[in-house]
Amino acid sequence: MIRTLKSAPIIAGCALMSGVLFAPTSAYAKVIDISTPSTTLLLNATEGEPLQFLYYGNKLSPDEIATMGTASMTPLTAYPVYGLTSHSETAMSVKHPDGNMTLDMAVTGISTSSGADGSTVTTIAMNDRHYPFGIDLNYRTYPGDEIIECWAEAVNNGKRDVVLEQFSSAYLPIRYGDVYLTSLYGSWGNEGKVEEAPLTHGMKVIKNKDGIRNSHTAHSEVMFSLDGKPQENHGRVIGAALCYSGNYRLRIDTDESNYHHFFAGINEDNASYSLPKGERFVTPPLALTYSEEGKSGVSRNFHRWGRNHRIAHGNDVRKILLNSWEGVYFDINEEGMAQMMADIASMGGELFVMDDGWFGQKHHRDNDTRALGDWTVDTRKLPSGIGGLISEAKKNGISFGIWIEPEMTNTVSELYEKHPEYILKSSNREPRQGRGGTQVVLDMANPKVQDIVFSIVDTLLSKYPEIAYIKWDANAAIMNHGSQYLPDDKQSHMMIEYHRGLTKTLDRIRAKYPDVIIQACASGGGRANYGILPWFDEIWVSDNTDALQRVYMQWGTSHFFPAVIMASHISAAPNHQTFRSIPLKYRIDVAMSGRLGMEIQPKNMTESEKALCRKAIEEYKEIRPIVQLGDIYRLLSPYDKKGAASLMYVTPEKDKAAFFWWKTESFVNQQLPRVAMAGLDPEASYTVRELNRIDRRPLPFEGKTYSGRYLMSNGLEMPLDHNVDHDKRNEYASRVLLLEKK
Repeated sequence: MIRTLKSAPIIAGCALMSGVLFAPTSAYAKVIDISTPSTTLLLNATEGEPLQFLYYGNKLSPDEIATMGTASMTPLTAYPVYGLTSHSETAMSVKHPDGNMTLDMAVTGISTSSGADGSTVTTIAMNDRHYPFGIDLNYRTYPGDEIIECWAEAVNNGKRDVVLEQFSSAYLPIRYGDVYLTSLYGSWGNEGKVEEAPLTHGMKVIKNKDGIRNSHTAHSEVMFSLDGKPQENHGRVIGAALCYSGNYRLRIDTDESNYHHFFAGINEDNASYSLPKGERFVTPPLALTYSEEGKSGVSRNFHRWGRNHRIAHGNDVRKILLNSWEGVYFDINEEGMAQMMADIASMGGELFVMDDGWFGQKHHRDNDTRALGDWTVDTRKLPSGIGGLISEAKKNGISFGIWIEPEMTNTVSELYEKHPEYILKSSNREPRQGRGGTQVVLDMANPKVQDIVFSIVDTLLSKYPEIAYIKWDANAAIMNHGSQYLPDDKQSHMMIEYHRGLTKTLDRIRAKYPDVIIQACASGGGRANYGILPWFDEIWVSDNTDALQRVYMQWGTSHFFPAVIMASHISAAPNHQTFRSIPLKYRIDVAMSGRLGMEIQPKNMTESEKALCRKAIEEYKEIRPIVQLGDIYRLLSPYDKKGAASLMYVTPEKDKAAFFWWKTESFVNQQLPRVAMAGLDPEASYTVRELNRIDRRPLPFEGKTYSGRYLMSNGLEMPLDHNVDHDKRNEYASRVLLLEKK
């Protein structure tokens, strides 16, 4: 909404700014009101002046906007550019054809448009006062969702190329104070770790330069807690998520002013971009949200928006599957696949996924050194081919899925032997090689490579339309800066063009095959980001399936991503990554807090273990809609080192909830906190039932009814161990409770 105010009493701070107000620079200020159901973003878009940031925080009424008062402080520029004042951090810098490196932007127009998805986009056009160069700032909102998507578009209206040196998607000033930053970091097998620290003076940079797996080293999502140390269900919090599948950089500059200056966008290192005449450069969106219900409130906002708008089939519950990888690794054969399909079907599973090792004729895929790119069935292993496996799946009443890694090849492959020019490689250099000593990355900037990647999926799904699920892997970084397709003077475009080519290819795949479920795996959790999820249904959180470590990794991942995308599998003991032996009950209870699956060889399980899994799968189906589509409330963090972790999911109607509790350490005579619940209807009564029970006697509260108010004030006492036979006792304890409104 656009309001024109004369001698405007305009607020130009926000809930973040603790009452700091700015005076308008013009007697007639055009205030852009961009609102969600509970938040407001205000901008001053007075024509002929720089765009000014006024406010971001909780929802303001029209009267509040008009009666906030004025103050003498200078407003902040909504999108700082480099040149005329160059001592501060900026969002965009360019080099004009004559060598001039300055920008001087002024508002020239405001427009709104509507999307087919019901969204509204407000666009503020700015042009340089001298050069034929423009920047359009865009703000998208969706009915019912608490997210504002922000992005910039650089427009070259001149006759010669303009070089973009810096091109952030958005900028947000956050009032200096007791502000804490929550971010995620990690590495292979240890993804999604939470780090929380106060913002201090100087520069904080969060970045990724892997090229493909952009959520291993760090994440492009952050939270700012404005009231000191972050709380899960209390306090003012801003959340930000850059929706980009490639390299990114988040900058937070706490300078001598009263602000933390937050910038987010593509990582420009070695990626300057020459923008031709008449073309525009579109940055990826930065998704912003604000909540006064703590970090979990921000998470709920991201989860709802993600399911509604940024995740393929985001509001569909996912099937319970068995993946073959940890069960057999590369040892694929028809008999083994048939056995695993029969086993998962007997336990109530719905889908079987055949992982790596099924392909290659000249070069057989018996290990990770060969055959990527040669997507033909290895008939030594599968004489009846994929069709035979699909028939076997049908016989067992389950669906069938398959693993591919289409962006990669091995130097030991028919594809590489025929087309070495299709890989990313620097001129006059030998290619660096990754996994197995032979893996290289295909050049997705090349349309011929895009056709190859599309044809991999198209061939499989056109020949075998019964394939219901694809596990799409990506196990290498971009190790070689060099495109054999791009011209010499465009080599700095390589990282950006890779992801443009990937996006074009995924668009083609989804246009023809909209219904297939596709998992984004990238050496585990390397692609946990909203830049890739519009084409993917879920992520493989980590190659590490250890249940105790998964408590930590899934806790971190849940800050921004809903359970519907978090593939969480029951695996073997000892665990294949940590070699830790964790009882099956605990492994089940952790896996049930995400998208439940299995990563195990069922024939190695005992009958009692299969029976426990069968019972768990049956009970998970009861709570599946609550977990995958419900509202998350994180209650007790494992990072607080209080001996336990707990969270719960509640339906939007607040008629059902699934409560999870895991002991994370064990000491004699230890004291653990009693966990108060959250998100329930205080006036309603809830009946409690334990799922996956292994105790000889029910818990004291089994079948009892409690008010939502009592449960949110007091919680329920969790025993520190399980009441089982002596030979079955161990140091682990976990509980899953189903609460149903009476």
